[in-house]
Amino acid sequence: MEREDPIEVQPTSPLDPDQREPSTGSKRLRSILESLLFAAGDPLPLGKLVQLLPGYEKRDIVHTLAELADEYARDERGFRLQQIAGGYQLRTSRANAEFVKALLAQRPVRLTRASLETLAVIAYRQPVTRPEIEAIRGVDVDAVLTTLLERRLIRVLGRKDVVGRPLLYGTTPEFLETFGLKDLASLPTLAELGSSADALARVAQSVEVTADAETPPSEPTPAADVEGRREE
Repeated sequence: MEREDPIEVQPTSPLDPDQREPSTGSKRLRSILESLLFAAGDPLPLGKLVQLLPGYEKRDIVHTLAELADEYARDERGFRLQQIAGGYQLRTSRANAEFVKALLAQRPVRLTRASLETLAVIAYRQPVTRPEIEAIRGVDVDAVLTTLLERRLIRVLGRKDVVGRPLLYGTTPEFLETFGLKDLASLPTLAELGSSADALARVAQSVEVTADAETPPSEPTPAADVEGRREE
């Protein structure tokens, strides 16, 4: 998938009502973008949109996306246009989440506290090896890593160039989409929230933290432990 420099979907400047009416060309682009965003199940990268719209300039596409995001938010629509996992996606309003869940009868992603803590260490420390994760958490994480890999929340990035060449783990685009994040820079700072697991829980939109069935809950990982190891 083509990588793009991040471009914020910022609300456009407030306009007088008479100035908000888009031109004919802009209306057509808005219509096409809405159809593409509606039809796409996954976030659409800007590069893909440019590829699908050869008759339009990249700057016009970005500007129109910003107009749409502003319009949906301003009019309190039941959906929003957001940058998620490196692409643009229409997402239902959080205020209507209970009704959407009732319609879909879909249970949220369930993670145990141990899984959330391990995922948080990986998110804030990546790329990171299993021994490094275990040194931070103080418990064996082999089973938890298997679960996170199966759920496609983490992936193997390669091997660390040290004795034994242990596997390096990092998060996936599915992780960003699950937690409603534009990118890893959107994660809350640990200095403000104090615990990697609690920081990750704060941004969870469709994740339910459940009691650990096999591993007893561990103490929250102090921010200093995770941040300090980044310098190793």
